[in-house]
Amino acid sequence: QVQLVESGGGLVQAGGSLRLSCAASVRTGSIYVMGWFRQAPGKEREFVAAIKWSGRSTRYADSVADRFTISRDNAKNTVYLQMNSLKPEDTAVYYCAARSGSSLQQQEYEYPYWGQGTQVTVSS
Repeated sequence: QVQLVESGGGLVQAGGSLRLSCAASVRTGSIYVMGWFRQAPGKEREFVAAIKWSGRSTRYADSVADRFTISRDNAKNTVYLQMNSLKPEDTAVYYCAARSGSSLQQQEYEYPYWGQGTQVTVSS
């Protein structure tokens, strides 16, 4: 079983930065891909970024690829999402997700484990 707890959301002005954290409790020896998704009001949840257990491979949505960076600290069982040059359209609830295996999937149904979400609001 995996439990995920996000933190780091908040209110920031356009052009600013935030770093989200996701603390994960995982079974020893499990291999997980960690992902970030977001859901804006009135919209479907969408993929943001994913990272392999090794941390060497990452994948990003086109809308954030040049502004966001996903990373992980396996010693702390924590994954991060550094968000720079934030825009009002980045406003959403951000969710951390996890899946076994090694594929950097973008579909939310591929991720069986989810956190409760953290709100990010970017003002113009």
